Order: sequence, then C-alpha cells, then structure tokens
Amino acid sequence: MGRQTQEKDAKGTLMFTERKRWLFFALPFTFTKYLIYENDIQIESGLLTTKENDCYMYRVSDVELTRTLFQKIFGIGTVRCFTSDVTDKNLILKNIRNSREIKDYIYKAAEDSKKRRRTINMQDIGADAVGALGDE
Repeated sequence: MGRQTQEKDAKGTLMFTERKRWLFFALPFTFTKYLIYENDIQIESGLLTTKENDCYMYRVSDVELTRTLFQKIFGIGTVRCFTSDVTDKNLILKNIRNSREIKDYIYKAAEDSKKRRRTINMQDIGADAVGALGDE
C-alpha cells in the first residue's frame, strides 16, 4: 500500500507519503509533498516559502484519476479531489506513484469519514427555495 507508516496524530494514521514528480523519468525533484492521512489530505509545497494546504476527508465529494500516455509509461498519474473545502475546491495530487491505489484509498476513506461524522453530501442543482416550492 505505497508508503504506509504508523504515525498517529490528530489527523489520524499517515497512510501515504508521495512527492510530485517530473513527468519525464518520474524523478521527485520538486518541492511538493502529499501526505494522505486517515482523516485528512495535506499538501506541502515550496522551498523558501512553504505553504501547507489541508482538507478533511469528509469534505471530499469525488475523486478522479487521469493518466496520460507519458504518465502511463513512467508509472505515475494525477489524482484530483473535488471538495467542499473553502480554500481549494480541487486538490490536485500531480504526477504521483501509486496513483490508482491512492485514488481508491481517498474515495473509500472519504466515504468512511462521512459515515463516522454522520455527514450528508448534497449537491446544489440550481433550484432556489421559492421556485422549487411553487411560491412566487
């Protein structure tokens, strides 16, 4: 299961640690690191100025895996998480190894997290309350 560790903190158990990689040869010479916890996804980026972006698993509504021809050749992929997070609606884990495994884990962990928190994910279909009830 990728790099799995037994570190446990407020975010839960650290399940995966991956680095953003160059597309060619899949070399990890970037300053972006993805930490996937049991209850949280964290993206750390930057060299001189470091930025951390966190998103709770229960906020993930859908997960998408994209693999171009070159990504397939080098064994990497891009996982995109569609979220209800305020700071970033789309979390993109770009050019990572074990991309299918990580996508499947995030999807399952998000569903489990929603069940534990008794959270319902609703979609806005564009109908306003007045028009939907027939009141004008």
